Amino acid sequence: MPDYISALDLFTIGIGPSSSHTVGPMRAALLFAKALEAEGKLDATHSVSVSLFGSLGATGPGHGTTNAIVAGLAGQTPEDCQPERVLEAWGQAVSSSSWNILNHKIAFSEELFSFQPLIRLAKHSNAMKFKATNSIGELLLEQTYYSVGGGFVEADHPLEKVERVRPPFEFSNAVELLEICEREGMTIAELAWQNEVYIHGEVELTRRLNAIWNAMQSCIEQGLVEKGVLPGYLAVTRRAADMAERLAKFDTQEVSNEWLQAYAIAVNEQNAAGMRVVTAPTNGAAGIIPAVGYYAMKFKGVASEKVARDYLLVAGAIGSLYKRNASISGAEAGCQGEVGSACSMAAAGLASILGATNQQIENAAEIAMEHNLGLTCDPVGGFVQMPCIERNAIASGTAVSAVRLALLGDGSHKISLDTVIETMRQTGVDMSSKYKETSLGGLAVNVVEC
Repeated sequence: MPDYISALDLFTIGIGPSSSHTVGPMRAALLFAKALEAEGKLDATHSVSVSLFGSLGATGPGHGTTNAIVAGLAGQTPEDCQPERVLEAWGQAVSSSSWNILNHKIAFSEELFSFQPLIRLAKHSNAMKFKATNSIGELLLEQTYYSVGGGFVEADHPLEKVERVRPPFEFSNAVELLEICEREGMTIAELAWQNEVYIHGEVELTRRLNAIWNAMQSCIEQGLVEKGVLPGYLAVTRRAADMAERLAKFDTQEVSNEWLQAYAIAVNEQNAAGMRVVTAPTNGAAGIIPAVGYYAMKFKGVASEKVARDYLLVAGAIGSLYKRNASISGAEAGCQGEVGSACSMAAAGLASILGATNQQIENAAEIAMEHNLGLTCDPVGGFVQMPCIERNAIASGTAVSAVRLALLGDGSHKISLDTVIETMRQTGVDMSSKYKETSLGGLAVNVVEC
């Protein structure tokens, strides 16, 4: 069985606007820089070139890929970087005609970046190749990396692998998850908690879950007050703050659904602006899980501690099934892999903290994804803005509706979560590449860019 996918793998604190196009490339660039250093070739490096293939080549600048790679080569990480500095990384390299590979300064020109959207490498659409040469043009190191969604990075060469502790309750699909819970007399939340504690320890797990949830809340709250225009030539105006001001005039309970959508838009506007967000399980879908969790606190009376623990752990357990058995990458599965997965995860988490049975939780997750099947990834202009921001708001509502439907039943249903996940995988395989984060189809070509 493949390594256990932890909730702490799926929920990582980083920056916008894209987990696969910003966070993953930053990590890949840092891996390449460290490889140069480890092999004793950094000081001899005179030039570094970068080739971006497939989806990365098509939407790289709009998704912040160029900034991320410059920052990653300089040694910055998504978790610890200052978002404002990353937003300036490419511009500073261009204006100064220099950039840093860790602490080694070399000449820079825009020609060092090659965008090849029509070339798709066999392993994944999100591919990038780094080449380092010395002063006489001799190749020092060449490596190819793949940003496979959610900030996860793979490579053609072996990456340093941290030995993972195998948890006591391993499962590879929803049927196994439910069977183990039934056998052990546990809820999904209890099973996920025991697995994660076994791997990380209770103190560390609690600390990191609280940090993740605090970052999600901060992102919502900051997004609800920020005004202005999002980066890029589309000049998209932020809406969350104005929505919040209007909603504050009404009785809160009467507009709970509108607040839910405002929460999601707040997060995704922060993401589009390149600010601090939590990958959940991707950045393009970063608003759904925070919005639904915040909604549970504000309108369902769920304690923050329960959201940080049970909600995130159950969402993570369901998310691991999508990561393992299908894809959470928009470049591989379309937006059903990002927004659809996040919607399903949020539905499962919300059902759990509202007291659903394990069967109702699985049903909620299934309903949520079933109505995202076939969703395309077609960002206008290559920016994670239109239709991405609104799409998170709508999917947040879908997650809540899925829970309501599931709670009205006893958990029995005809279409299983495993069937829907496999259907999503097949749909992604069949989907034309122009509808998978390339901005070559759908709204991306039919919206007149102003």
